[in-house]
This record gives sequence, structure tokens and C-alpha cells, in this order.
Amino acid sequence: MGAVAVVGQPGGRQRLSDLAGGGDVLKHSDGAWLRAAGGAEGMCTHLGPVTSELETAHEGLLAGTGGLTALAELGAVRESWTRRFEAARGECRALAGKLRDVARAQGETNETVRSAFGPVASAGRDGTR
Repeated sequence: MGAVAVVGQPGGRQRLSDLAGGGDVLKHSDGAWLRAAGGAEGMCTHLGPVTSELETAHEGLLAGTGGLTALAELGAVRESWTRRFEAARGECRALAGKLRDVARAQGETNETVRSAFGPVASAGRDGTR
């Protein structure tokens, strides 16, 4: 069997059987995906109290203002921001789950690819090609 070029490898060429035996070549790190998921979850947590803080900041603001239109509009703006914060929290929760799914799927793919190279590695060790 001829050699196959592998980008990023010293010497630039290896046999498929060499790849099968060197498990590190076929591994990925899920660290970046899991850190990103943690960041999305952190953002969700950070946004959690914002709605109640906004409500607290607006308590009593409209009382006794009579017909001041600007202050009445403030309530509509606050409701709009509350919806946006909740939507952002939902997006962060969904994104965190998707990022964790990617890490899991890549790990499963690594195992599938490693297993697929098993027969090639055996053939290379036995001297049969």
C-alpha cells in the first residue's frame, strides 16, 4: 500500500496503518466546545436577575405622574427589554446545549474513526497489506 500525505505531519507522509496506531493523531479536544458552553451558561446566569432588577428600578416611577406620556411609554420600553432579556437567556441555554452536543458528537466520531482503522492497523502489524 502506498503512503498517504497527512497535512501537518512531520515529513508530510505516513501510511494509513501508521495513523491507526497513533491514537493522538485522530483525537480532538472537547475543551474549547465545553468552555464555550460554559460561557453561554454563564451569560444565561448573568442575565437571570436583570428582569427583577429592572422591575425594582422602575417601582413607583409611574405613581403620581398623572398623564405624563413619556413615563407611560417607559413601561412599554421596559416590557420590550424584559422580552429581549428572556429571549437572550433562551438563546444562551439552547446554544450551551448545542455546543455540548458538538463535543459529544466529535468524541463519538473519533471513536468510530479509530475503530475503522483497526483492521488497517492489524494488517500493518501482521505485514499483510
